[in-house]
Amino acid sequence: MTTTVDTSKLETRLFINNEFVNSVAGKTFETVNPATEEVVCSVQEAGPEDVDKAVAAAKAAFEVGSPWRNLNGSDRRDLMLKLADLIERDRAFLEVLEALDNGKPIGTDGRYGTSVDLHLTLQYLRYAAGHADKMLGSQIPVDGNLFAYARKEPVGVCGAIIPWNFPILMFAWKVGPILATGCTVVFKTSEKTPLSALHIGKLIKEAGFPPGVVNILSGYGSAGEALARHMDVDKIAFTGSTAVGHKIEQYATESNMKKVTLELGGKSPMIIFDDANIETAVNTARAGLFLNQGQVCTASSRIFVHESIHDKFVAAMVQNAQGINVGGYDEKDIDQGPQVDKIQFLKVLGYIEKGIEEGATLRLGGHRHGNKGYFIEPTIFTDVEDDMVIAKEEIFGPVMSIFKFKTDEEAITRANATKYGLAASVVSENGARAISTAHQLRAGTVWINTHNSFDAAVPFGGYKESGHGRELGFEAMENYLETKTVMMPLTGPKV
Repeated sequence: MTTTVDTSKLETRLFINNEFVNSVAGKTFETVNPATEEVVCSVQEAGPEDVDKAVAAAKAAFEVGSPWRNLNGSDRRDLMLKLADLIERDRAFLEVLEALDNGKPIGTDGRYGTSVDLHLTLQYLRYAAGHADKMLGSQIPVDGNLFAYARKEPVGVCGAIIPWNFPILMFAWKVGPILATGCTVVFKTSEKTPLSALHIGKLIKEAGFPPGVVNILSGYGSAGEALARHMDVDKIAFTGSTAVGHKIEQYATESNMKKVTLELGGKSPMIIFDDANIETAVNTARAGLFLNQGQVCTASSRIFVHESIHDKFVAAMVQNAQGINVGGYDEKDIDQGPQVDKIQFLKVLGYIEKGIEEGATLRLGGHRHGNKGYFIEPTIFTDVEDDMVIAKEEIFGPVMSIFKFKTDEEAITRANATKYGLAASVVSENGARAISTAHQLRAGTVWINTHNSFDAAVPFGGYKESGHGRELGFEAMENYLETKTVMMPLTGPKV
């Protein structure tokens, strides 16, 4: 039985200094259920004045001698584990709330949905908590009679701007290392999907985190710009489009040269070699592209198939995709939900029209699904050329483009011919061939015989214009740490 959400009781205010408050300007915006096009509720809209309040709270919480700074690493660990336990307690509610606000399915019987996002959220929070008391420095042998060591210190007040495609999971990916390293944070969530983070704000207070450690603002890009430009923010972390990523870098440079990590867009290639198992290739391509309605930065939107198996793969892929069930989260056996809002819905349909105009062959879908909600049919193009718009630009929807290639070298060269470098995948029964190819692909993650597989311990991030810095693994902690060197002369003989 699906848990119900009483929208009249949802928290819609800003979370600042462990209290829920209205915005200074009193502005609100509506969040919409993309499956029905109906308003879920109105949410307080953060402006620059609210950013100032939240940053001041985070700065105060980071001051030396504050309750947060006085905690041991093991204390931070225990608070994080308590937060994870509270999220697990409210898991069923959060799964439905996320589906209501974002549109994605809940996920049953092995299907992807918000249930998977909650699993990964809990996994990562608990993984990050395990690092909280293990921020190790080092003693360094040096010339002369000197004692030298390096210690790790939290970078300070952080800003975190998270996207709408995985709201609660991206919150976890940011808050995990921020809390583990002892930093404080101001979140700016997407105006498309603000609700799950606000509920987590309740749980942060319930878990016992001191005031000001985590602050959560709902709002538009203007609030994000104010956060990225703020002189009292020491670090900004952003997940979103490459275009906005460029602006974040600009804002950081024009203000206080704050540290920046970026996880940005992608146009991920999948290379299917002639020795690939067709069933494996089809299943990998389906997970790579149609997961989360295609709204994934790592989506395998360029699928290169060896010419000798191209037609066989296309026939099997079309047949498989015809079995994708499209519908709302509260319907049975759903694989694909709606696009997140009308803007994305029209954008994806525009790309489909462009693909047809440029001469690609539409093999499946290409239209709106139904007459209500922002649903788009699973869509497959063949005869796609590298210079077509759908081959170059990030579509962020359920639109698969299939290309032919003749040689391994050709496939690798074409796969790398993009400004992006977030992810890639290889499908082959020859392990040596697959690993060699993986090493030649210019991407932060390369999967072999799978796609869109993630784990808390495995670093994730991009090359080129897909960003810099890494999420997940211990590498994520390093984004929020400074290294301080301490040296002093010793007396007595050098030993």
